Amino acid sequence: MLQPWFHTAKLGIFIHWGIYAVNGTSESWSFFNGETTYDEYMAQRHGFTASRYDPDAWANLFKKAGARYAVLTAKHHDGVALFDTQLSDLSVVKQTLAGRDLIRPYCESLRKVGVKVGLYFSHLDWSHPDYASIGSNDATANRYAYRQGESDMAAWQRFLAFHRGQIQEICTQYGEIDLIWFDGDWERDADTWDMAGLRRQIEAWQPNAILNSRMRGHGDYDTPEQGLPLEAPDGPWEFCMTINDNWGYRPIDRNYKTPEQVIQIFCDVIGGGGNLLLDIGPMEDGTIPPEQVDVLERLGDWIGRHQEAVYETIRGLLKGYHGASTRSIDGQCIFLFVPGRPGQIYVKGLMDEVKKATLLGSGVDVTHKRIGGAPWSNIPGTLWIDIPDDAVEPCMSVVRLELA
Repeated sequence: MLQPWFHTAKLGIFIHWGIYAVNGTSESWSFFNGETTYDEYMAQRHGFTASRYDPDAWANLFKKAGARYAVLTAKHHDGVALFDTQLSDLSVVKQTLAGRDLIRPYCESLRKVGVKVGLYFSHLDWSHPDYASIGSNDATANRYAYRQGESDMAAWQRFLAFHRGQIQEICTQYGEIDLIWFDGDWERDADTWDMAGLRRQIEAWQPNAILNSRMRGHGDYDTPEQGLPLEAPDGPWEFCMTINDNWGYRPIDRNYKTPEQVIQIFCDVIGGGGNLLLDIGPMEDGTIPPEQVDVLERLGDWIGRHQEAVYETIRGLLKGYHGASTRSIDGQCIFLFVPGRPGQIYVKGLMDEVKKATLLGSGVDVTHKRIGGAPWSNIPGTLWIDIPDDAVEPCMSVVRLELA
């Protein structure tokens, strides 16, 4: 069930961490798509140590970045659990040098700093002998897959019992879970997965948990990824995006988004009423690469100076302003996000009178005047606002309009 905190959280941190960080290969998809063999992929288990994993440092960094929640991959499509599952030997606890449950300290550290706890869980499992992928042709997708059109209902029921059992483990062994971020639902329909039944079970185990949309119509909010929607979705939504071009750690990927780009995207997302779930990929030892740390810290610096325009807000002027904006929940203020040095901006169709206009962060007053309009026909004219070059921020300024 969607909880009030989600609407004002605005920023979450997505963490893709697993054995794929050892060789810096693509998570799960690398063996599924033939980039490497299944055995070569799984051999990375022997190099996964989590030797420098410091969940307190992670939590403090996420808090510093301005995030209100985080989501860690408890199990990706490869089937390797980061938690101490009793239903399979395929976990970092039993089959890697890490030798311990990595989910419990993550949950505990987030709670200590007031960041909501989210866990990612893949419905499908490309390592389970009873899970068969349905490909688009007759080629088998992995060593257990059957050809398209074949079925084994007994095997499917065994897999569903395993699937439910692991979800029960993460729902009952780690305290309150605020958000469960599912993935990998696309190979079966809602009835085959019994998504309605799964939701009822989760509500019994974790009555306050939010579920994302990858539940075949039984989730709480939409999850567009990598490509920002041209129009904001109507209901609650979250945009998940990688910090470079990959979800997990890949040292060959140096195409990091700049802090300025991330801030611009963040403003667009919250201006449309959504949250940004920004993904990072720690190294196999648990270290977060410095390039990723820098982006998070600089994003947090910007958010820290403009909190009033971020957290307790709703979507802004979707048509009247050529840029992103938010509105305070009480409706008394509008916040305009202003990139660069435009000198002057304008707002169309604003019926409210503006009592005062200031640059948020510095508190500098800016001049404004209304031009045109026909009050007798309820036409408000155009509000013009001057933005002094010497008062703008290097990346993104915010104009606060206090309404009369």
